[in-house]
Amino acid sequence: MKHDAVTPSFRQALCERLPKLRRYACNLAGTPHDADDLLQVAAERALARAAQWDPDQPLDPWLYRIVRNAWIDEVRARRRGQALFADAELGEQVGVASVESHAVRLSVEAAMARLPEEQRSAIALVLVEGLAYREAAQALEIPVGTLTSRLARGREALQALLGDESGEVQ
Repeated sequence: MKHDAVTPSFRQALCERLPKLRRYACNLAGTPHDADDLLQVAAERALARAAQWDPDQPLDPWLYRIVRNAWIDEVRARRRGQALFADAELGEQVGVASVESHAVRLSVEAAMARLPEEQRSAIALVLVEGLAYREAAQALEIPVGTLTSRLARGREALQALLGDESGEVQ
């Protein structure tokens, strides 16, 4: 693989997108610690595979796909019995926001974590990251119609989880 494919402009574009990619990684992984590990793996893969990116295509869907594929690899590795990541400390954001907004954020994060990965990925890309349906579908390598149905089911499940104290998806 050619290392000259990693141009300064590619590196800068990747660096500019790191905050969005980390948010997406947090939505997939569920904890900031796991998200940071996932983002590091994804960034390394993006740099190593820079020559595979078609500059005529948008960079964001390509990068989101790398993050998602790295997460899928991690889930598979966990299933094979490799070491699990430890949970992040709950007090990480103490004093940053009001207690009420912190509780709401924790409730939403817990509800997101209970969604199936397919719905969680769709919601994270469209509702959290603000990607257009077409871009999100590209990143997930699915048709736009499939993305739409996953979003609809995910929204319904989130509403049920956030409105039902038992935490059961209906």
